[in-house]
Amino acid sequence: MKKDSKSRDQLVSELRSAYESGASIRSLVASTGHSYGSIHSMLRESGTTMRSRGGPNHRGRKSA
Repeated sequence: MKKDSKSRDQLVSELRSAYESGASIRSLVASTGHSYGSIHSMLRESGTTMRSRGGPNHRGRKSA
């Protein structure tokens, strides 16, 4: 188990703030060293509204 100097509550608060400000889960993984799954779980547990997949430039498929 990863031991960190920050409390879990403080980490979750910082992750939520960053995510809601536009950071991707993958960028949070890179900056914290935690796994994608653990970041995703912490965001969900904190009540964060998750964005749809594909980021801000994601567009629906056009029918042919």
